[in-house]
Amino acid sequence: MGVQNSFWLFVVKRLGISLFLLWGVATIMFLAARLVPGDVISVMLGEEAAADPVARQAMIERFGLDRPMFEQYWIHMANIAQGDFGISMRTRGPVADDLERAIPASLELGLLSGAISGIIGIFLGTLSALRRGKLSDQVIRVITVTGISVPLFWLALLALYLFNFKLGVFPGIGRLGPGSAPPPQVTGMYTVDALIAGDLATFSDALMHLLIPGAVLAVFTMTLITRFTRSAVLEVLNEDYVRTAKAKGLSSSRVLFAHVLRAAFVPIVTVLGIMFGAVLAGAVLVEEIFNFPGIGQLMFQSAVFLDMPGMIGVGLVVAVIYIGISFITDILYGVIDPRIRVS
Repeated sequence: MGVQNSFWLFVVKRLGISLFLLWGVATIMFLAARLVPGDVISVMLGEEAAADPVARQAMIERFGLDRPMFEQYWIHMANIAQGDFGISMRTRGPVADDLERAIPASLELGLLSGAISGIIGIFLGTLSALRRGKLSDQVIRVITVTGISVPLFWLALLALYLFNFKLGVFPGIGRLGPGSAPPPQVTGMYTVDALIAGDLATFSDALMHLLIPGAVLAVFTMTLITRFTRSAVLEVLNEDYVRTAKAKGLSSSRVLFAHVLRAAFVPIVTVLGIMFGAVLAGAVLVEEIFNFPGIGQLMFQSAVFLDMPGMIGVGLVVAVIYIGISFITDILYGVIDPRIRVS
């Protein structure tokens, strides 16, 4: 009973920290919109729209911009809690609608990229540690150094040119081919929705459009996970209990899975969470290059058009994703290593 209580106390503490961070990000977004030079209405609507008295009055009433700062802050937080991020200066539609379309696309791309980088990175890192100093270890280390050094936008352009324009083995930009219609929306992720609808042709089309940008995004994170896994596994291999397990005659596979990877997975889980956040950061240019309508492209276009409501909305969503991943990582960390719960 005491163990269960300590676990739930640990969860509540981490949840409280996460909520506090979200409140801080939302507050910073509010201050950023109010402290930028010039008229806040012109910033939120754009100079041309702000000159329209009707649009200007509508913005004032919606956000209470004629009220004291504290009331504006309260309205700002209440709107965010309801998912109201304002009107996009770029699309002239609600920012929430843009986010509703972009989030599932980026989530679909991020999950595929995370799966590729996690599986391959852990495998290569473990192999490199077990073959330390041998040819395979040297090859893997060269691959990781190369992967870290190559600019992501250059790799995306190269992959698009090679696999689409030259070889034609993968489709080009977008989420679906020109003749394909999106499946009936359930989750917003085309591959999942196509499977739910039993539409294998659309599923195959959507998956093929995901593979190249997903693989490009996975390169950088995969190399970091490989290096981190190698270091973690090497550290565990030098522990006394691992040598004792080998001396008792346990098979190499049992020592690896029951002792080495189990202990090494604690820090690996942490870096996996961080790397998933890095996938979102790298998605800005990759999504724009592949014309993939996700959060990264929305962030890029909002910045180019100086769309303040759009940037605030995207910033808050990215913060929620980062903080959510950190929260889940902390919980997994506590599950794997109960000693963390007392911190």
